[in-house]
Amino acid sequence: MELATYTRQRLARILVAVLGVALLCVLFSDLALADDATPQACGGKIIEKCTPNSGDTAWMLTSVALVLMMTVPGLGLFYGGMVRKKNVGDTVMTSFAVTCLVTILFAVITYSLAFRAGTPFIGGLDRMFLKDILSDIGKGGIGNPNPLAATIPESVYICFQMTFAIITPALIAGAFAERMKFSAMLWFIGLWAIFVYAPIAHWVWGPDGIFSAGNDAAWVKVLDFAGGTVVHINAGVAGLMCAIMLGRRSETGPAHNMVLTFIGASLLWVGWFGFNAGSAVTAGMQAGMAMLVTQIATAVAGFTWMLVEWALKGKPTVVGICSGAVAGLVAITPASGFVGPVGAFAIGIAAGVFCYWGCTGLKRMFSYDDALDCFGVHAIGGIVGALLTGVFAVEQYGGTAGVLEGNVGQFFNQCIGVATVFIYDAVVSLIILFVVNFFVGLRVTQDIEREGLDLALHGEVVQ
Repeated sequence: MELATYTRQRLARILVAVLGVALLCVLFSDLALADDATPQACGGKIIEKCTPNSGDTAWMLTSVALVLMMTVPGLGLFYGGMVRKKNVGDTVMTSFAVTCLVTILFAVITYSLAFRAGTPFIGGLDRMFLKDILSDIGKGGIGNPNPLAATIPESVYICFQMTFAIITPALIAGAFAERMKFSAMLWFIGLWAIFVYAPIAHWVWGPDGIFSAGNDAAWVKVLDFAGGTVVHINAGVAGLMCAIMLGRRSETGPAHNMVLTFIGASLLWVGWFGFNAGSAVTAGMQAGMAMLVTQIATAVAGFTWMLVEWALKGKPTVVGICSGAVAGLVAITPASGFVGPVGAFAIGIAAGVFCYWGCTGLKRMFSYDDALDCFGVHAIGGIVGALLTGVFAVEQYGGTAGVLEGNVGQFFNQCIGVATVFIYDAVVSLIILFVVNFFVGLRVTQDIEREGLDLALHGEVVQ
């Protein structure tokens, strides 16, 4: 009897052990399957097939909204306040229409041309109509294959870069305000977005671009954190070509409503934190420093412009200090992820002085009618910021040293980038303008210009 009991106990222990081993095998096999099915967290050298970081994604979603706010309503109100009352509707309509047009083009082709691998000069066509974009829903949490934005979904990265593609051509409108046909504007902006913005964005920010700082095989590594060359020099030079092609306005007048300009400039200032700090594409140290230097440079530039204007004209103006602040925002844009507070102060002072000169002395010297100072603020400010990035870049902040830390070559890299973008943009923009002028005509008639673009082109007036 005791033997039988002992035997049953032994069998029970063996059975429990076997079941336990079997259970452990099942559990470990499930964990192994789970490890295979769940992408790794992005980090280190992992740049694809990884789970997006929720903090980075949240910050980038916020940045998308901030940068979109810069164009509508920020830029629309900033420009709308500076034109005459009879042209306010056309000015704000331009910002809105450009937002719609460029969104469509970006989704169809320009995202793929600008930000996908292809050649050193232009990207591929594998994302036309945004086909095969990766998302949390479609690919089990896989993030963005772009090494510059590894920790966010590609859909978020597309939205963020889309807002940059929107505001860049919208800035050009400041040069041709109050005299360009609305239909001609749409044709010019559409063609310019494809043949100018997309290639230059690929050169500087594309994974295999000729100037991309993140491309080991780049011909020349140009530092442009958030768009000094891609956005501001690009827009400013195109604006100058438009002003030259269109000629001077038949009549000019004072700003329609400085309060609208003040509101627009304020929205631009706030939105620019998404523009610059968002370009870190992570919610980390570099984003924090970019935000700090953006605030400093903007305040310094606005104050500097005010003092210069006060000294030379006897009175500080609202439009002046707002223009100075925007000049500071422009100039710190390429430097925001690379310089520290000292560099921000220097860039702010330089922007206030040189952009004021660009909007007054330079414009008088060459007698072009840059209506709302697109070239004077954006091209001059972008050039100042891009060059000084090569001087004040701090290796500890952005990974690249500037002249002050012994890397003199970086300044010459910046010069090459600025000159190349300037020349390519000027030539191609002029070609597009000639084509549009031949088929559509660029300028409204004298009667329409005298009557005002709002009523003649849109059938609406501001009361």
